[in-house]
Parts: sequence; structure tokens; C-alpha cells
Amino acid sequence: MSEIAEIILDGKKFEFPVITGTEGEKAIDISKLRDETGYVTLDTGYKNTGATKSAITFLDGEAGILKYRGYPIEQIAEKSSFIEVAYLLIYGDLPTITELENFNHEISRHTLIHEDMKKFFDGYPSKAHPMGQLVSLVCSLSSFYPESLNSNPTKEEQNLTIIKLLAKMSTIVSWIHKKSIGHPLIYPQNKLDYVSNFLNMTFSNRTEDYTIDPVVVDAMNKLLILHADHEQNCSTSTVRIVGSSDANLYASVASGISALWGPLHGGANQAVIEMLEAIKADGGDADKWLAKAKDKNDPFRLMGFGHRVYKNFDPRATIIKEACDNVLNKLGVHDPILDIAKKLEQSALNDPYFVERKLYPNVDFYSGIIYRAIGFPTEMFTVLFALGRLPGWIAQWKEMHENKEPIGRPRQIYIGKTNRDYEIIAKR
Repeated sequence: MSEIAEIILDGKKFEFPVITGTEGEKAIDISKLRDETGYVTLDTGYKNTGATKSAITFLDGEAGILKYRGYPIEQIAEKSSFIEVAYLLIYGDLPTITELENFNHEISRHTLIHEDMKKFFDGYPSKAHPMGQLVSLVCSLSSFYPESLNSNPTKEEQNLTIIKLLAKMSTIVSWIHKKSIGHPLIYPQNKLDYVSNFLNMTFSNRTEDYTIDPVVVDAMNKLLILHADHEQNCSTSTVRIVGSSDANLYASVASGISALWGPLHGGANQAVIEMLEAIKADGGDADKWLAKAKDKNDPFRLMGFGHRVYKNFDPRATIIKEACDNVLNKLGVHDPILDIAKKLEQSALNDPYFVERKLYPNVDFYSGIIYRAIGFPTEMFTVLFALGRLPGWIAQWKEMHENKEPIGRPRQIYIGKTNRDYEIIAKR
């Protein structure tokens, strides 16, 4: 027998069905609450509200579990490439060898972006933030590919738009970096895999070849995989609610990029590096700053430690820590910032104060260190986050349309003034 939740309002009892997800999560379906009772719920920040039923990602913060389409993130990160994970998220299953080859081939055919888009780069100020450029460039793709504006596309038309966005995103991101340092733009080499091609466009120049290090490629693959989706977070929910208005994929993803730009969402790994820079500028005494973090009267907080969702540990951090160690060892990077990071990490992992409060290094702590070691400036970190999150945004947008979900329209509780009579200016 199905479970029922009862709500008593004004002396009357109302019943609402309880839904159980495949992983045991329970939810009270209040879809008809307002129709039946005249009431709405108030859930500031939507922390207790399920806005959709999704088959893409499962997250259990208390147990430290993250799964993509049922596959544990630990297995996915160890065995998959970023493109294979993109296929899994978007289409629901891991690809066969033939499907993966075709997927890679289709993406490689669309990595070039329209030459007219190069003029946009000329128009941006020299100090334009990379995320501002990314938002406008991704949204502008709808102007170059107007067929994407069809709100009722065929399966083939929708798939082509998906392929184009996946393919062109890496080119756009690499060109944003080149623009920021005043270097000539490098075109894609489609003989390379997705991540190698991206690194080559980002770091090579026209006078000498870029050495594609497999350790760096592996680390980048893992970073992109670990950021590929994370359930109904701020940017993902933004993509879904914008897409619910039948906005095209490019515009919907651009809205997600805007949401990710906020420092409370996508800027955590940048904040880690900025914190380490501040500690270095202060003399590099990590113990002093750990003491500040433990002082309840000191506003300083360790960035990159703990997580709002994961209450015991971040499963992604365990995976990326190994990749971080591999990159630093392989590249032989000697950076005082990284030395401070290692000191903070070891101290926090062994200090009872941090252990008891479950303030462990999370994925943002390690990802910023890897990006810095590879050679990315801090202002590019959130752009790289967006590159990784792209398959998840696409998958969520696609699922929302396939489920024929209605346009998003949250309610509110009005607390403003009532019944005010308008007076003309002369009488005020």
C-alpha cells in the first residue's frame, strides 16, 4: 500500500502521496497542494524542495556517495574518459566501442567555430573577465546556428545542437585563455582526443609543439569528470528552469554559466588559491592561519575544506588528491603556494579540531592546485568548471524536455504594503 502524508489545515485533513526514489529517497508530492488547500509551501533557497524527478545523478551527502546514471564516481573516474562520461550522462548508458567512436568523430567534425566569432574577441576589453566572455560567446552560438531556435526539434536536430556545443565549448575556452595573455589563437587538431586537443589549443604556440603529457591529460580528464554533474545545484537548476520556457540549449547553458560565475557556487577553487596567496604574502606560516581558522572570534575561514552537501567526506576529493600528487610529481613543480597547501592539508587531516568538525579538503581544494600547476591562471578556474559541467547541463536540459515538464514558476509569500492609494506628485 502506498504511503500517504497527511496535512491538517483549518480543521480539515488533506492527503498527499509519498514518492520513493530508486535509492530510497522519500518525498511528499505536493503538486496539488495549492489547488486543494489554497496554501503554498515556503522553502527559502529550495533546500527541502524537489523540483523534478531525475534519472541522471544520485547524491547522498551523509554517506559520501555520488553516482552518474547508477555508476559510482570512483569507478567512472578510474575507467572512463570525459567524453565517455558525457555520452553516459546525456544518453543514459555507457557507449559501445562503435558508439564512442562515432561520438568522438561527430565532435571532432564540429570543433571549429565560425570565423566571425573571432571578431568578438577583438571587441572585448583586455581585462574582460573570462566568465563574462564565455557567457556571451556560448549564447551567441544560437545566432550562428539559428536552427537551434526551433522549440520542437527532431531528435536529429537536437542531437546536432548537443554535438556542436560539446565540440565548440573547448575551442571557445582555449581561445578565451589565449586572448587573456595576448597570444595568437590556435585551431583544433582533430587527430587528438578531446582533452589533448583542448590542452594543445590552450598551451601550444605557432613556433613550437606543445608536449602532451599523459599524466596531465589523465588529471584533466578526472577533473572534468568529477565536475560533470552534481544533481540539482544552483547552475543546473537554472539551466532547467530557463530551458522550461523552451529557450534554446545555447541560451539555457549560458544561463547556467552565469549562475556558476557567482563566487558562492563556481568560485571555490579560485578562492583556495587566493587564500594560499594571502598566506604566502603574510610570510607563509600555515600554523598561524590554522590557529586563526580555529579562533571563533576570527572571521578567517579555511577555503576548500568541508562541503555544504557532503557531511563526512567528499568522494571526489579522494580521487583528485591522487591525480594532484601525480601531476605535481611529474611536472616537478616547485611553488611555495603548493608547499603551503600541503602543510594545510596534512595539519587539517590530523588536527582533532578539523577532524571532529569534518573539515576535510574537498575537490575544490585540490582542483585549484592542479590547475595552477598545469599553468592556468586563477581567473580561468571557473571557466574550466563550466567546461566540465557542460555534459551535466546538457543532460538535465534534455531530460527536462523529454519529460515534458511545465515551465518553472515558483510561488512566493507576499510581505509588502497593501491597499495604498496613488497620489499625484503635486500632492505628495
